[in-house]
Amino acid sequence: MPYVGMSTRAYDVVIVGGGTAGAFAAATAAAEGVNTVIIERKSADEAGHIACGDAIKGTSTFPDVIDLDHLKDEAFTNQRIQRAVFENPEGDDVDIDFGDYGAVIDRKRYGEVILSEAQRLGAEIHYDTVVQDVQQTDDGTVTGVKAMRDGTPLTYEAEVTVDAAGALSILQDKTEFEYSHFDTNVSYSQFCSAYREVLNVPEPVSYDDAIVFKPTKELGYLWYFPRTSTEINVGLGFQMTEEPIELVETLKRDIQTRPELRNGTVKDKLGASLPTRRPYDSAVADGFVAVGDAAGHVNPTTGGGIPGAAKSAHWAAKHIVRAISEGDVSEHISGSTWDVWLVSQRLLRLICIISGEPSRDVDELVDIVSAVPGQQLADALSSGSSNMGLLLKLKTLLGTFGHWDALYELYQVSQRAKEITRLYAEYPSTPEAFETWQADRDDLMDEFYTLTGAVKKYWVVPALSFN
Repeated sequence: MPYVGMSTRAYDVVIVGGGTAGAFAAATAAAEGVNTVIIERKSADEAGHIACGDAIKGTSTFPDVIDLDHLKDEAFTNQRIQRAVFENPEGDDVDIDFGDYGAVIDRKRYGEVILSEAQRLGAEIHYDTVVQDVQQTDDGTVTGVKAMRDGTPLTYEAEVTVDAAGALSILQDKTEFEYSHFDTNVSYSQFCSAYREVLNVPEPVSYDDAIVFKPTKELGYLWYFPRTSTEINVGLGFQMTEEPIELVETLKRDIQTRPELRNGTVKDKLGASLPTRRPYDSAVADGFVAVGDAAGHVNPTTGGGIPGAAKSAHWAAKHIVRAISEGDVSEHISGSTWDVWLVSQRLLRLICIISGEPSRDVDELVDIVSAVPGQQLADALSSGSSNMGLLLKLKTLLGTFGHWDALYELYQVSQRAKEITRLYAEYPSTPEAFETWQADRDDLMDEFYTLTGAVKKYWVVPALSFN
């Protein structure tokens, strides 16, 4: 261990948080020979125990810096997920085929494996260590963190500090970003409060090849994700812009309406806060990088963040290693760290704004979904046309009568999504070009708000989503 003094340690990279982002950042940096440590507040036994929906789309969504076959064998408990079911309280459910296989994981075992892989590749992990502050120079460069373990204050010095501490990270509260472009336009309203349980049920469920969503009245959704045919991850969340709801009671009431779950026993339960906003415009400052939930790297339609955390952390670590080798860890390391992931994860589906707080109400959207089969609706939104037969077209026209303007509006929104995806693909490679890019993005967003009449916000979890 690289001691500087009795209570000071020095590393090239200090990573705060041992979740997906922290583990993949550490694995990537350590594999390149960079002196790396993860600071994790939980004990070694509790590490990896995180409230999560547990659903992903296979090992192909992960960087191959770790042994993905080992991860899959150990933690992917259900590898036959082929579809998403959106339950419609007013009519037929929307059933969307993935086109390939996804998976539901055991999040605890998954967390244990990725941390052990980071260690295998050379990273240290300091458990039971709580970060309390950051260290900065007078010009704003972050040079490490201050922490506490077993009542002993510790100082960690670093060339680069990585914030992988999750939603509402304390590091960003403690850091002064006056001299950087780091995104500080963040508030509690851009987050979701969530709760989940893992249930063991006596009989196999009929949807063990699907992940199931159900909209709630509180601008969120319930989920039912089968880890196995008899072990189900069930949970819900609500947007913090809304009045708080009794998460546990709301979930319990819905479970009681589902015969397949009524006699289930609770194996585990946990709550969390999740970002449900667009990714930070910039997640980089001098000597400091945020990744995963700490930078809003989630799908804002669902709050899902495992693949985004892994990819953003991996690419950020690649840039960090290069910056350290060049002796310059100033803000320009941001470059294209985020843009490819932003586009590939389809975060920019602006439809989630119109369904989150639209000029159209939720009942109207439910009526539309009831009338239009899910795949045809998805096709129509993406291309403006559909391969529906004549009878189905007539049924759809009759079923959506009175909502045609809303359908056209949804189509226009999907076209704006393509434009903003293109803009994110042109994310600047230098801080000097950042403000021009940001202004162009804001102009495009203003066009969207004018089109829809939606209140300006950061792409929150919708009451109903079509993608």
